[in-house]
Order: sequence, then structure tokens, then C-alpha cells
Amino acid sequence: MADLFEFLIGTGMRKGEALGLHWDDVHLGEGLLYVRCTLSAIDNNHLVITAPKTRSSRAWVTISPRVATALRHRTLTTTRTRGDPDDPFTGLVFCRPDGRPLGPHQVLDRLHELSEEAGVPRITVHDLRHLAATITISAGVPRTVVSKTLRHSTLSTTANIYSHLTRQAAREAVDTIDRTLTGAQNTGRETRRPAWLRPPRDHLQQLREALGRVHFPAPPAFCAATDRPQAGRATTLRPPWPRTHERPSSRG
Repeated sequence: MADLFEFLIGTGMRKGEALGLHWDDVHLGEGLLYVRCTLSAIDNNHLVITAPKTRSSRAWVTISPRVATALRHRTLTTTRTRGDPDDPFTGLVFCRPDGRPLGPHQVLDRLHELSEEAGVPRITVHDLRHLAATITISAGVPRTVVSKTLRHSTLSTTANIYSHLTRQAAREAVDTIDRTLTGAQNTGRETRRPAWLRPPRDHLQQLREALGRVHFPAPPAFCAATDRPQAGRATTLRPPWPRTHERPSSRG
């Protein structure tokens, strides 16, 4: 069941969704699979194929390279036989050697055996889904993306289940802000220019005044000598503005 456990961690899918996955819903070329079925056990004995848990659970799931490798290995180690097309268990990806479905209790028992052999604490199969969520949230993936990946019905469901990781991410966020501002402050002190290289604060006002003198020169001051014509010097006078004639009164 190594391929199954690799698949569960790599996709974050529920146990029943993985056990109810059919080859017709796997598209390795496009790197996608579609979740449309789930396998459930009634009284831990009677296996049935039903619809997924929620409406949002029926969705496309992206296949990573590790998951694609596990699925290709599954195609090489599993004999795909033609069965009854009306049989809901025909064409299962993870099944027994004879093509019959795997019981959820069998997967759990095998996971406990492997945990004891590896000397690690015993966990449930659903904890592999939590592991996938923990890896993504701890890596800084936005909660909205994690919620879509896990196909939760609402964003609040993701926030409530993994609130402890959200608090950790919030602490890391403010620490990042602190480091960024402190680094910028230290860099600014090191690259501060000398006072003689910095322009005066009133340089913009001086520039405006200079431009104003060019576009709007001040009229010359009155001088008696200017009333007499000067030889050898041409002058250009601005023509006077035309006077506006008053409209004659209609009274009369």
C-alpha cells in the first residue's frame, strides 16, 4: 500500500475518495484527476460506492510529480481486467490483486503495522490528510488555496481546523515585517548622503521663481530717459488692447 499512502499525502484526499477512485477519472497526461466517488463501509463489512461528502468535494485535483510516479507504478503492478461495466467496483485504482475493493479497516491495520515497524506513533489514515494540510500551511500557502486543495465546503472550516497553524503563520508574518523594516532602516543609515550633496529644501521654490521671471518678465521702471527716442536701438511695443464699445442705450 505504499502507492496509496504516497497518494494520500500528496493530494490530501480523504481515505474513501482515494479508495473509490477509478482509472477513468485519472488523466496523467493533463496532471489532473476528478473526484466523483467515495467508498464507504457499512458496519465495517458492506462496501458501497457513494457520492462524495459535500458538493464542493466533487472537483478536480492536481497531480504532483510524486503522485504521478505512484500512479504509474500502480499501473505496472496492477493487472487491469475487464469487468462488468455496471459494477461500481470495476476499474478501481487502489484495490486487491483480484480487482475487488480494499476495505477501510484493512488500510488502517496496514498503516498501524508499518508504524510499529518504523517505531513511530500510531496514527489514523485521516491524519495523512492533516499532514498534507500542515505542510502547505507551514510553507506559507494562503488559506484560500489550502481550502480549495482540500475541497472544504467553506474557508472557515479550514481556519477552524488549523487555527493553531494560523497563529504560527501570523507570528511569522509580523516577525518578517520587523526584519524587513529593521533592515531597511540600517541600510538607509549606511547610504545616507553628506549634507553638501543634498539639495536645499527651497530649491523647488527658487526654480519656480526663475521660471516665472522668464515667462512673465517684470515691466521696466519709469525713467525720463525712456520717453526720449534712443538712436540705434529698436524697441518693440505691445499694441494696446482694443477698447470695448459700450452698447448704446435703447431708451430714447
